[in-house]
Amino acid sequence: MVRMGRNGRKFDYCVKALLGLTCCCAGAMVLLLSGNGACANAQAAQASAATQPSTPASPTDIVGTWQGTLHIPKSDQHPQIDLRLVVKISKTDAGALKAVWYSIDQSGQSIPVATVNFQDGVLKFKITVVDRSYEGKMSADGKSIAGTWMEGTTPISLPLERTTPDTAWPIPEPSKPMAADANPSLEVATIKPSQPDRQGRAFLWRGNRFTTFNTTLMSLISFAYDMQQKQVIGGAEWMNTEKFDIEGKPDTPGDPNTDQLRVMVRKLIADRFQLKFHDEKRELPAYVLTAAKTGPKMTKEESNPNGLPGLFFRNLGDLNVRNATMGDFVHLMQSAVLDRPVVDQTSITGKWDFELKWTPDDSQFGGMGIRPPPPSDAPDAPPPLFTAIQEQLGLKLEPQKAQVDVMVIDQVEHPSPN
Repeated sequence: MVRMGRNGRKFDYCVKALLGLTCCCAGAMVLLLSGNGACANAQAAQASAATQPSTPASPTDIVGTWQGTLHIPKSDQHPQIDLRLVVKISKTDAGALKAVWYSIDQSGQSIPVATVNFQDGVLKFKITVVDRSYEGKMSADGKSIAGTWMEGTTPISLPLERTTPDTAWPIPEPSKPMAADANPSLEVATIKPSQPDRQGRAFLWRGNRFTTFNTTLMSLISFAYDMQQKQVIGGAEWMNTEKFDIEGKPDTPGDPNTDQLRVMVRKLIADRFQLKFHDEKRELPAYVLTAAKTGPKMTKEESNPNGLPGLFFRNLGDLNVRNATMGDFVHLMQSAVLDRPVVDQTSITGKWDFELKWTPDDSQFGGMGIRPPPPSDAPDAPPPLFTAIQEQLGLKLEPQKAQVDVMVIDQVEHPSPN
């Protein structure tokens, strides 16, 4: 594994979405968890989201700004959630349609729309950063659209109205990053036992607040020190079993990068859980990631070098990656998917876009507390993980023993009172 967190090496991960243990909350609405981050390439998309001038309503012209409220129904994991969505549709210089959308109750950042089509009065668009799509029929007067939003595989009615300067909802300003030299702490942090019957697990940065639910101390340590759980030696059994809901506000304005969020979580753990440890190196079973002879089959991302990466599971074994380094990828695999540390020996630099689809087995996704279903015997089922990585990414992942850093727990206590 490449240790980045403790030594301060930059690891700009998509903390707004789900990071290792946040990327896929079983059964959760991903819009709720990842739409607020809009991590992959959101800043680049923001530049193309200029407000369109007001145009007369026409049933043959889809260009303009459309808005509507998505009513995500109540589930075992959350109450009913009402989110205002805004879709801006314009044209490229060549005359093709393009679009971005916003979930303005969660963020002011735009989210790129991969494909948009308007034909015979029917609007269709698809988002690939998260698995979302929309289809609707425009009214005869060109002022509204009756349609359905697909929240993953869940259809939700979403009527859209064409805006005017008087009716358009204001889009909040995107949040600004925390100063690069900031050394933030979490103030007014609360730590509570999780509800025993609550489903899923999350680790989020939302609305200038750090939030977890159903999160063990071991998961916090794994994130804060960028370690796979098998690299944490000793401690108490409750570190793996007792779950906590945590909320804290930073003492520094702006959105943190991942190093800064790690710093805040480390300080929280040391203060509230009285964590003390020392470092060692040990030879452990690991997975080693190398470049295959074919070379990378991924797409180099060069348009948004300073943007946050986005790594999203649409479903188990269906991973969408945007603007991510190999370090980002191996961290996700070791924290969420695999049961060993992952060592990056690819020597591949820069940021990349790719999709990875595989059929998980029952040894995977333990880091998220999920047991995959039995493998499908369908002829078009994706290949196993190790085959998929080589065929689809031009990389090789192999089990080996390797020298890795470990942290040995010297002291830990239950959290101090709020």
